Amino acid sequence: MHPEWAATNQQGMKRTLFVVAVALLSATLSAAQEIPGGTLLPVALVRTLRAGKVKPNCPVVARLAQYAVINGSHVPRGTEVSGRVVESRPASSGSPARLVLSFDSIRLNGHDIPITTSLRALASMQAVFEAELPTNLVDDYGSSLRDWNTTQVGGQVVYRGDGIVMEADEVVGKASVIGEVFGRPKTWAWSPCARDAVLNSEQAFWVFSTDACGGYGLGDVKVTHAGRTAPVGRIALESQDKIELQGGSAFLLVVISTGQPSNSARL
Repeated sequence: MHPEWAATNQQGMKRTLFVVAVALLSATLSAAQEIPGGTLLPVALVRTLRAGKVKPNCPVVARLAQYAVINGSHVPRGTEVSGRVVESRPASSGSPARLVLSFDSIRLNGHDIPITTSLRALASMQAVFEAELPTNLVDDYGSSLRDWNTTQVGGQVVYRGDGIVMEADEVVGKASVIGEVFGRPKTWAWSPCARDAVLNSEQAFWVFSTDACGGYGLGDVKVTHAGRTAPVGRIALESQDKIELQGGSAFLLVVISTGQPSNSARL
């Protein structure tokens, strides 16, 4: 073989091997970052959304309100979960105000990972604020956060000093000193959330009870579609008056799938 042809062939093989290596690495990273269907994501809304004021296709940004453990990996508080406004209209002449959102991306390790999510529970900023206040008597606040007892959105009680979450006389989760809450999702047969295919493993709940389902502290705002059925991934709210989701409002989202769903993938 002519020396110049040999050199050209070697360069071509190197380029081909490089392209193949990059493709394999990309596929490996993509698979490694898939989130199992049924994973719960407790997030806080970053900016206020008002039906009729915010426009369709406007970005919606929320952040993980406490760290979560997914596939054995630590996903930190503040991780961005984003989406968009699908529909937004004010109340008018008998038609209710309507706000439709979708959360369809989570940023992991510098990459935006596509996800499809439904809503398990939604709490107003005021409900979140109250859930983070101690229920102890003022003169029994103690000297640190460890001494606080708080009530979750949904009614379960957190005893930070003991590191437990209680429902009546049953321990249903564990809590950290700063109020991070973990537990196994709990549902009732009559609850709409009984249709959620959630992972039966310890997950992050933040201010929510392990059986929280639906809307809390929203006044006459109703969750009319949670996104678990068609149109999948769309969360619809309606009100005869107005809809204003303030920054700091809390969503407990359920991951239905990632861009390439896999229940056994690693994060």
